Amino acid sequence: MTRVDLADPGFWASPNRDEGFAILRRDDPVSFHRESEFTGDPDGPGFWSLVRHEDVVGASRQPDLFSSAQGFDIVDLPQEVRHLYGSLPALDDPRHAELRGIVNRGFTPRAVARLRETVREVAEGVLDAVAERDGEVDFVEAVAAPFPLRVICHLLGVPEEDHPFMLECTNVILGSTDPEYGGSIAAADGAAADLCEYGIELARQRRGSDGGDLTTILGNAEVDGAPLADAELGAYFLLLLTAGNETTRTALTHGLLALCEHPEQMDAWRADVDGLAPTAIEEILRWASPVMHFRRTATRDVVLRGQEIAAGDKVVLWYVSANRDERAFERPDVFELRRTPNPHVAFGGGGAHFCLGASLARLELRVMFSLLFERFAELEVVGAPVRLHSPFVNGIKRLPVQFTPA
Repeated sequence: MTRVDLADPGFWASPNRDEGFAILRRDDPVSFHRESEFTGDPDGPGFWSLVRHEDVVGASRQPDLFSSAQGFDIVDLPQEVRHLYGSLPALDDPRHAELRGIVNRGFTPRAVARLRETVREVAEGVLDAVAERDGEVDFVEAVAAPFPLRVICHLLGVPEEDHPFMLECTNVILGSTDPEYGGSIAAADGAAADLCEYGIELARQRRGSDGGDLTTILGNAEVDGAPLADAELGAYFLLLLTAGNETTRTALTHGLLALCEHPEQMDAWRADVDGLAPTAIEEILRWASPVMHFRRTATRDVVLRGQEIAAGDKVVLWYVSANRDERAFERPDVFELRRTPNPHVAFGGGGAHFCLGASLARLELRVMFSLLFERFAELEVVGAPVRLHSPFVNGIKRLPVQFTPA
């Protein structure tokens, strides 16, 4: 049996990652892996990997057995920084449900639908700037990064002059294993601390006002008659800012790359922009798998596919593998915008931790691709993508693109 080492940095730098996960799905669907400097802690106890769609969904929907409370990343965070990442993904109910309920109504499909004009206005502003540039542009720098960042900053009430700082910090956090963005857990923790402090201070300034932005809502929120502690408020702000832009940024970039690599699919979508959009967006999300994993912790001994997982063991849910599982998808390695059904797990495998911002991400993708087709007669990738070196975010750092106006 071929051994696939998910802790090996070389695995994540390889263009054959999908083949490695296919081997695991076939031969070793519940496998134990070491930890390393790359995953964050070479002295860590190791982790179990779930790579089949059925197992990822099953674990996601059993929070009593697979808990989030010990952290959502592979590494066990030191106590001094654990509070920075202690928001929704690192909580179980009932506290998870209590905190999620503070802003949940603002992210329902109906509430997000009311943001369509705001999202379109932001997207048009981003593309106006692209239209003014002559020749090749980096799609990530010009479109995929600023667009969702400006949307979530608008919702959080972050002043425009602070947007570059938000982008710089989120790049460092999401690229903690990539030398270009800091390349260290310490740098990521520092950037996270800066954003938490920013959110706490902004909420203090807004507390008592009747503003509708999310930071004001957090500042005024009470749970069981008590306001949020600073640590909870800062972690919540950090989560909304990073998660609120990363999924769309990554999906937009992977989506455009896939469309350019499959021109017949782009032509089909151009011919029926609104009609094809619902299935097209879901296929882009499946294809991109923006967040590649979340970790859980077993609360009691369990046997899964013959493997004995002990209470306290780390269990990692590999969404990037589940979204290519041959048992769940017909021809999973084919990019097909009309794919249906499409039970992807790009927003998690369901259950309590299904992504809060899923409806917003879908809207952003739909609006941006619609405008790209409307405003540009041709979209052409003119160079190789530069991928983020990470086992967590399936990111693309740069994608050179040539835009031809309509």
